[in-house]
Amino acid sequence: MTIRESLEHWEKVYLSAFATQSVNSKGRVRPEEPCDIRPVFQRDRDRIIHSKSFRRLKDKTQVFLSPESDHYRTRLTHTLEVSQNARTIAKALQLNEELVEAIALGHDLGHTPFGHAGERALDEICPYGFKHNEQSVRTVEILEKDGAGLNLTWEVNDGILNHQTANMPSTLEGKVVRFSDKIAYTYHDMDDAIRAGILREKDIPREIGEVVGYTPRERLNKFIHDIVISSQGINDVRMSDEVETAMKALRKFMFEKVYCNDVVKCEEDKAMSLIKTLYEHYMNHTDELPKFFLELGLRGEPREKVVCDYISTMTDRFAIALYNDLYVPKFWIK
Repeated sequence: MTIRESLEHWEKVYLSAFATQSVNSKGRVRPEEPCDIRPVFQRDRDRIIHSKSFRRLKDKTQVFLSPESDHYRTRLTHTLEVSQNARTIAKALQLNEELVEAIALGHDLGHTPFGHAGERALDEICPYGFKHNEQSVRTVEILEKDGAGLNLTWEVNDGILNHQTANMPSTLEGKVVRFSDKIAYTYHDMDDAIRAGILREKDIPREIGEVVGYTPRERLNKFIHDIVISSQGINDVRMSDEVETAMKALRKFMFEKVYCNDVVKCEEDKAMSLIKTLYEHYMNHTDELPKFFLELGLRGEPREKVVCDYISTMTDRFAIALYNDLYVPKFWIK
């Protein structure tokens, strides 16, 4: 028996009857020889961590664009917090922790520079639209490894695609990540807003605080415990009605006070204009795209999607530097 087979046997003995077992995966688009050490979802997790798109998350905006402090979240730290929340819940419910971690680490790989501002800009200007969850799947299937993709399992791709509110994953592990994403950004975006002086703890409405707590630690603890308690012994991952209602109210409060706040969003119009300008530039100068993206076009990929592909791979810093190089006059040096 290989190490992988012993781990797969452990899953059969220990995991919940509702968990997704590695041996039952629907597989990969391109079949591969199994690893002698790692089950399939562990292998997927490792591929994501070693990918270029994962490393680029460290220089992509979460909420606050180009913050001066080192302590504000980036898209990478958000991803790590989602993963930690998801692993805690999965372990308590005896679900497949490695599947949960792979989905969590991959769920935002297709995000644009400047966070949701960049996403909105491409969605407005590209005739095909642009959604970061769909782009994350496109990233792992097409863009990574110079077009070879990561060849992840069906379950991981499904969880990445369906991590947003409007969608529902096919596995309980995907549902864990879907909740964990909401918990993470509600928790840490509020923490960052308080750090920035935009919010105070006492601003949180009493009717919300009485249900989920008045401090970041209390809220995180309440959300995770409520999911674990509400989901034990059932073929679903859910919150209690009371806590889910409070969470929705808290998210609405965050949209009103933080996400749509003039102070927070004062640079977003500039970011969206920058992204749209880069899009128009490469639509009109396709020959200036890097070689890999030119090859995508030769494969038959629509030019509009290829331009979005290139822009979505950029970090905030790279996009700004590229814009400056293309459009900001340089001093003449003899």
